[in-house]
Amino acid sequence: MSSRALRITMIVLGVIGLGIASYVTYVHYAGIKPACTAGESCTKVQTSVYSELAGVPVALMGLIGYIAILASLLVPEGETSRFATLVLTVGGFGFSAYLTYRELFSIHAICEWCVTSAGVMTILMLLSVWRFLRGERSTYEPQRSGSLDAQPTPQVSPH
Repeated sequence: MSSRALRITMIVLGVIGLGIASYVTYVHYAGIKPACTAGESCTKVQTSVYSELAGVPVALMGLIGYIAILASLLVPEGETSRFATLVLTVGGFGFSAYLTYRELFSIHAICEWCVTSAGVMTILMLLSVWRFLRGERSTYEPQRSGSLDAQPTPQVSPH
């Protein structure tokens, strides 16, 4: 997969995650029941003590997280932006894993919106690890002279 295709795939996933987080944040602040095919599971999760952290809805934290991930994907690509995406997605994955644990073992209910978001975040994290480790140089990142990957200047023979 080309660097461009990988980045576009990640942007699409980020937009999907942003849509999910936006909907769940709206549901939280509107005080309405989320659309859920699993009966009242989503409502049980959304109204649990674990739906907020220090008074801040975890849905809002997810929304902010997806905005930050998208921002890191929309700036000119380079090692710094790839690292930022990696850090944000690993953090998002860890937080999603914690919340999924709470759904399974504390709340005893599964919110399909939350699980879908966790799935999107997991894929984003895996892709960002791959993107960072392959470390392709972008056309936006200037090549530094004296670096290990700088190409030597060809010598012209006087013959």
